[in-house]
Amino acid sequence: MKIYYDLHIHSALSPCGDNDMTPNNIVNMSILKGLDAIAITDHNACGNVRAAMKVAENKIIVIPGMEIETAEEVHMVSLFPDIESAEEMERIIRKNSIPVENKIEIFGNQYYMDENDEIIGEEPNLLVTATGLDIYSVVNNVKDLGGVVYPAHIDRSSYSVLSNLGFIPPDLNFSTVEITAKKRGEMESEYSDYNIITSSDAHYLWDISEKTYDLDISDKNVDEILSKLSSKKI
Repeated sequence: MKIYYDLHIHSALSPCGDNDMTPNNIVNMSILKGLDAIAITDHNACGNVRAAMKVAENKIIVIPGMEIETAEEVHMVSLFPDIESAEEMERIIRKNSIPVENKIEIFGNQYYMDENDEIIGEEPNLLVTATGLDIYSVVNNVKDLGGVVYPAHIDRSSYSVLSNLGFIPPDLNFSTVEITAKKRGEMESEYSDYNIITSSDAHYLWDISEKTYDLDISDKNVDEILSKLSSKKI
């Protein structure tokens, strides 16, 4: 069965995310666009995922996720089987990072929201910073929690594994890489040994993916999606 996805979406918790990126707006826009599964992947945090999952119940799959920035300033899409695992990963990140106060006038607000899109809090520490976890620690911790992790937007000139490390470390045994829509056609053959994911990295509602990219899985649920992303391409 084919499902259409967007596995890299930011909510209003990310300082770079528009304040209209609320749980209801994200879920309903994704449904309008014909998607079957999405992931909320705020920077180093998952505080709006529970609300989005409540809104999406019986409508669309919402995978708990984060876009984790490693100590090497490499962005990694991290997806989890359940919200508890994602929240545990956030606790690990906070224990291994030095807090930096968010300057709202420079970076923007970082809002926590409930399932009614009401603001219930604001994150005081800037989320778009490198964590104290190197790329190996991020991979190991996510996998230990039953999650799947892969390099984000590897084609970009900043915050990608290729721009910052110069290569994809083979001993990390990635099965999947993310390539943007702009570069997918150009790079697809070079990375044909990987499952290639193309998501929106949406910070605004209109950027959420159309019904374009799909995964072929046996059943429409989170476990099947994660299994697909963690399996080597045959």
